[in-house]
Amino acid sequence: MQLLMDSRKLLYLATVVEQGSLNKAAKRLDVSQPALSKAMDRLENGLGVKLLDRGPHGITATAYGELLCSHARLIKEELEFAETRIQNAGKRRARVMTLGTLPSLAASVVPLAVGRWRERHPRVLLRVVEKVQVELLFGLLRGDFDFVIAQTEFYNLLDGLKQRVIFRDRLRVFARPKHRLFRVAEPIWADLAQFPWVCPMVGGRQRTVLEKLLASEGIDLPQQMIECGSIGFTKALVAASDHLAMLPEHAAMSDLGEGTLKPLAITVPALSRDIAVIFRERSALDASSRDLIRQIETVGADLSRE
Repeated sequence: MQLLMDSRKLLYLATVVEQGSLNKAAKRLDVSQPALSKAMDRLENGLGVKLLDRGPHGITATAYGELLCSHARLIKEELEFAETRIQNAGKRRARVMTLGTLPSLAASVVPLAVGRWRERHPRVLLRVVEKVQVELLFGLLRGDFDFVIAQTEFYNLLDGLKQRVIFRDRLRVFARPKHRLFRVAEPIWADLAQFPWVCPMVGGRQRTVLEKLLASEGIDLPQQMIECGSIGFTKALVAASDHLAMLPEHAAMSDLGEGTLKPLAITVPALSRDIAVIFRERSALDASSRDLIRQIETVGADLSRE
């Protein structure tokens, strides 16, 4: 497995798959085609699996190749981002701030807050990254983010972090306006479990709010479930099918106004959640970070107010 540590071979693999040809990839990488082919053979032999299918119409990745490529692309993106930051540093000494947040907050609260914050901090280069809760926490410990805006859940799993609750929002179950459940006078969770659901990815073995809620009432999970990290995809799927989804109200405000989504008349205390700013215990937040957090706190409280 030592071959996996050779980032050059991983970048070679990603380029070959992107170009669909050894010849094109070799030109892009400025290496000879025989050398590139040999590097791919060594990578496959070292891992003991086939990574590339070589056919008359070009090269495509196998399932193993796609899996390895997903990691290779991350390395490539980070190298490109590092290069951009170095180039920008040479041109100007701009402050770089990296914020991690949940997709549900990146769909509404965070962009509105950033719009207000930007007027006061025009020279700060802001990077916003969407990830699931557990990945945000581990990324924060690695130093990937200056701070994250996320749920308080799973916070105690890791040492070295501090948090402060900044607002409380409420989850609702959304469906398309013509969904059959709206013909049910008082729907219960057993009724909802009969339909397909699209749920957020939470990472690791942690369970979604839906799983916990149904388990507490002794109800089996829906037979059809989709995990998705995109709020846009989630809302589009719910609006076009019988799928249900649990979203914060502020993430669906525009959809409610357009009449594409409608909340079901069902709620429990478990659907309220605390949103916090989480940061490293020994890393002080500077003035621009604190100002952005204040804006997120204000916007989040305004949008979540009943």
